Amino acid sequence: MTTAPVLDTAADVLSRVRAERQVEHQAAANLLTAAVAWAGIHSVDERDSYLAAVVPGTEGELMVAGPGAPLVAEFSVCEFAAAMGITTDAGACYLGEAVELAHRLRRVWTRVQSGDLPAWKARRIAQQTISLPMDGAAYVDRHVAPVAHKIGIAALDRLIEEARVRFDPDEARERRLAAADGRHFDIDTHQVSYDGTIAVEGVLDLADAIDLDEAVKRGAAHLADLGSDLSLDVRRSMAAGDLARRQLALELNVEGTEETSKKRSKRAMPRQVVLHTHLAAAAIGGSGDELYLARIENTRSFIDVEQVRAWCANPDTQVVVKPVIDLTGHIATTAYEVPDRLRERQVLLHHTCVFPWCTRPGRKADCDHVTAASKGGTTCSCNTAPLCRRHHRVKTHGRWTYTALDETTFRWRSPHGLTFLRDHTGTHPT
Repeated sequence: MTTAPVLDTAADVLSRVRAERQVEHQAAANLLTAAVAWAGIHSVDERDSYLAAVVPGTEGELMVAGPGAPLVAEFSVCEFAAAMGITTDAGACYLGEAVELAHRLRRVWTRVQSGDLPAWKARRIAQQTISLPMDGAAYVDRHVAPVAHKIGIAALDRLIEEARVRFDPDEARERRLAAADGRHFDIDTHQVSYDGTIAVEGVLDLADAIDLDEAVKRGAAHLADLGSDLSLDVRRSMAAGDLARRQLALELNVEGTEETSKKRSKRAMPRQVVLHTHLAAAAIGGSGDELYLARIENTRSFIDVEQVRAWCANPDTQVVVKPVIDLTGHIATTAYEVPDRLRERQVLLHHTCVFPWCTRPGRKADCDHVTAASKGGTTCSCNTAPLCRRHHRVKTHGRWTYTALDETTFRWRSPHGLTFLRDHTGTHPT
């Protein structure tokens, strides 16, 4: 057992900070080295690619880094990511950055290995160069490596763009032509906060932005003239809603031919948003004096039941009430196909894919037989669980196995013998 150092003075603290920081940098560099070794062990040759092409669903290859870097066996990413304790997507990004450094940014990689460039800074450079051709990556490597320890993000972005123009002019031209398409205006109705508010974000043309700001400003001032004592920010948010409703009213009431009216009405109809809201029975008939919460499955968040009541009171809201499914009961069928009632039960029981560290929604996942039907597995609530399509393929073709310890707890084993316990609290290496 190691004892914690005594930190009695400021000098002791600073000395310890510097020492631990150095250990942290070295550990990060070692981890990148391990990632490069893993990618090398699981690099893909032409024979493997051919087999993947003729056997649908089996393991393919991933191009995790830029052109010229080796391809990596698809399923190997899952095991590496699980060992790191991150999602498969994050693991693919990490492997890609390591491979990019080792094979296309050799000067930067050398500085990481020598310990005079933090791994996080090298990874940040690699993220930017993966989209460049080989000559472009070499150009960035040559110019960045000597100053990598002090170059800022803005300077790096300029150098990346210069390399793209020099060595991939067609891509640079396409990016310029597509720049206007980067404008957007997003209203994220799937990320609802507890109080029923959502975020709005966009990138607009300057003239459009000025006009929109002026319209919102006038609307906020009008609300103040009507006696509203709310803050300017709140009145501006309300003015945006008023602006939208006035536009919808104009579209719906404008005169014209029947065909034109149909087109305008169709255009004015807001898009349908489906929210899976879970309520306790007491919340539906309870008094207003008690606090009840509703779970929004789409956003994995909770909101006040009063907000749900307000949504339901809106005349444009369509409410569909589904029967209660007893999560403690047992559902079984003699058929191989999973019935809707069993699938719905498993989605309610497992909100995400049950593969280690995976966070993909269970509602969009496959309902997998833990023990395959070919090995005697039944189609029932104790032998099915949601797996996203990627991890379903990994389990079927990638030598991953798992067993159900109970209906919410699974023990996974990777091809190289790593074991993980996945339950309602998350993933736990064992």
